[in-house]
Amino acid sequence: MAETDGPEDRKPQSDEVRSAFVPPTGTGTPPPEDSSTTSEFAVPPGLAAETPSEPEGSAFTPPQTYSAQNSPPAFTPAHGFPMIKLAKEAPWQDRMRTMLRIPVHERPAMEAAQKQDDESGPAVPRVLDLTLRIGELLLAGGEGAEDVEAAMFGVTQAYGLERCEPTVTFTLLSISHQPSLVDDPVTASRTVRRRGTDYTRLAAVYHLIDDITSEDVDVSLEEAYRGLAGIRRNRHPYPGWALTTANGLLAGGASVLVGGGALVFVAAMVGAMLGDRLAWLLAGRGLPEFYQFAVAAMPPAAVGVALTLAHVPDLRASAVITGGLFALLPGRALVAGVQDGLTGYYITASARLLEVVYFFISIVIGVLIVIWLGLQFGANQLNAEAALTGVNRPVIQIFAAMLLTFAFAILLQQDRSTVLIVTLNGGVAWIVYGALHYAGHISAVPSTAVAAGLVGLFGQLFSRYRYASALPYVTAAIGPLLPGSATYFGMLYFAHSDVNRGLASVTKAAALALAIAVGVNLGGEISRLFMKAPGVVGGQRRAAKRTRGF
Repeated sequence: MAETDGPEDRKPQSDEVRSAFVPPTGTGTPPPEDSSTTSEFAVPPGLAAETPSEPEGSAFTPPQTYSAQNSPPAFTPAHGFPMIKLAKEAPWQDRMRTMLRIPVHERPAMEAAQKQDDESGPAVPRVLDLTLRIGELLLAGGEGAEDVEAAMFGVTQAYGLERCEPTVTFTLLSISHQPSLVDDPVTASRTVRRRGTDYTRLAAVYHLIDDITSEDVDVSLEEAYRGLAGIRRNRHPYPGWALTTANGLLAGGASVLVGGGALVFVAAMVGAMLGDRLAWLLAGRGLPEFYQFAVAAMPPAAVGVALTLAHVPDLRASAVITGGLFALLPGRALVAGVQDGLTGYYITASARLLEVVYFFISIVIGVLIVIWLGLQFGANQLNAEAALTGVNRPVIQIFAAMLLTFAFAILLQQDRSTVLIVTLNGGVAWIVYGALHYAGHISAVPSTAVAAGLVGLFGQLFSRYRYASALPYVTAAIGPLLPGSATYFGMLYFAHSDVNRGLASVTKAAALALAIAVGVNLGGEISRLFMKAPGVVGGQRRAAKRTRGF
């Protein structure tokens, strides 16, 4: 007989013995649960996770495909970008200016002219330092802001630094380099504290930049630094006595240009040389340029007043004083200031024009003091009516204009190979001005603008032919067109307490100066229109476009 369970065996077990989570009798025991936590984002069982073929870049780690030589491609919008043609045979100035005028996100990738041996790329701090040093020499030599930025941009592109943005103001140079979209930018700056006029050094810097940006010439960073140091160590091509003599010849040629004779030529030359020596003396003592210009303007005016008091016959004292003013008027700074304004660099243009205003005021103060003293001593022959009698001597005036341009080129420390060309350019400018103003009876302002436009046109053509700066071919050539007579007449009217006529004459001088600057810039732009310069398809150069001022 089989045994049966007793009553005590059929009793339910207590909670200590049997839990509510214990599976009922007759069901299978489930497998043990995993102690680790799970998420609703976990991959279901039986489904394998796909391994990405390439690791995705994050905001803190650069892409693995990035290198200094092979950067990742930039984003291209659906409508595309206009194709840019950067012809290698075009001068580097035009190529870099075209790049600067293209928005940053549309600039085409350019191959570095100077190849690197390793994959790590060039030494970024050294390239930026070299770029700033080159830009400093150009800006201190009187180059326009756009040309300085183009030169700096060309150096960085040549050494393989893409995404660089140079910035030029009147006294500060800065450049920023963005290695990639995920790296911190590198920025460097340099302050221009001293300015000097040496166009020979300026031409040497342009030759160095031309070698750096050329693929046919291998220029390492060390060689570029050595070349730049050699340019800085070079002495000026002309000694001090030659500069003083050139200053006198400039004043003498200007005095003949406005109607003076042999005696006036000698008097203006002596006065200008005395003023130049006094200015050198004050410069050696550390006096600011404002006072140097005021003191340098006094000797020519004093010589003119002295000859007037001596009652020398057939003397034009106004021509003596005007000749001295020609040697002091800041034509170079004026042209550079207006050029910066026309190309969109308004801060630099404002600073340059403010400098011109300061120099002009200092010259006016120096001459007015001497004229007022002369009037107190009885120099009543100093009157504008007598000075306004015109003299028409075409042949003599052409040679005087060429002499003035030649002397101006020596003062600017130009290379000897450019002196003859710029002298001829100045003679052509005066011939055009004389033909329009004296023979054609056209107003002085448009005649000056047309003559200055030809100066800018020929200067740009000469500079492109030699792959150099346009300043050595332009600045001295505008010397005969400077408004020396209008400036002197304005000061003479002020000395006679005729404020209305004085303001009218000074306004005419400002209009002539503006006509010179605009004409030079327009001539240079016209010359680029006829050149095969890189740009968008169709040969058009890109520039800022505005309508009604906004």
